[in-house]
Amino acid sequence: MKVLSIKEPYATLIKEKKKQIETRSWKTDYRGELYIHASSTKIPREFKENKEFMKFVKNNSMNFGKIICKCQLVDCIYMTKEYIEDIKKNHYQEYICGDYKEGRYAWILEDIVSLKEPIKAKGQLNIWNYYNELEIMDFMNNIDYGWIDKDGNKHQQADQTFSKHYILQSPSEVIANKIGVCWDQVELERYYFNGHDWNIKTYFIVYDDGLKCPTHTFLTYEKNGKYYWFEHSWEQFKGIHEYDTKKDLLLDVKDKFIQYEINNQSDNQKLLLYEYQRPKYHISVQDFFNHCHHGKYIDIARL
Repeated sequence: MKVLSIKEPYATLIKEKKKQIETRSWKTDYRGELYIHASSTKIPREFKENKEFMKFVKNNSMNFGKIICKCQLVDCIYMTKEYIEDIKKNHYQEYICGDYKEGRYAWILEDIVSLKEPIKAKGQLNIWNYYNELEIMDFMNNIDYGWIDKDGNKHQQADQTFSKHYILQSPSEVIANKIGVCWDQVELERYYFNGHDWNIKTYFIVYDDGLKCPTHTFLTYEKNGKYYWFEHSWEQFKGIHEYDTKKDLLLDVKDKFIQYEINNQSDNQKLLLYEYQRPKYHISVQDFFNHCHHGKYIDIARL
């Protein structure tokens, strides 16, 4: 769904239908259903000191960090001097609850409906997309396992040329190419989960035997007190797996990796696990290894 993050108390004023024009410095061509997210930004002091404005906010509880209502975005109007004068004269409450200056834009909202259960989210700039985990898995099902070399050729298996010719794709490239190894697919998952307030983490596990060095990357999130392993690229374990603790989750992935990827030939000194942040795109195999090794080391033996 399409979402717009708005500072409080403006977001709640929209939810309460006290404000049906969102004023912005930029134009949008989007029309259609739009969800309103109340950002986590605190209400500026100058707002609180504006008594005329705050009388519209009185008795409304704020909804920081939540998607709180949906509406229809039906128009985006360039603000001329005449338009602003009309709003000031005929829609004074809207005028007080917006930032009306020549050259800005008035986003016209209709059919505002409050959500019975607000959705916690971090939000993003501009109009952004919010997907639940089942929708994300459906999107990921469009991606095959494989990789793209430096010349743009597709490969179904990580063969002997992989280490020399692989480059990490961006999420948009994975979508366009419809192919990626776990390294690529996790970046696409990270992109789809962006905006969620679910403590998203990504991990890199490797058996550093100095030969093949088998690896796997995977994404996890925390929701309602439970921990989830979101897995698409590892066909045998494709799905969303639930755990009571993060330790249980990591131990399960570790055990599966040992059993199915390195045939139980495990030396704890060689089995390494890192939590890593988003890497740069278009990097090589060695650069990706280096990036992950500079992440947060997790002592698997002590889990």
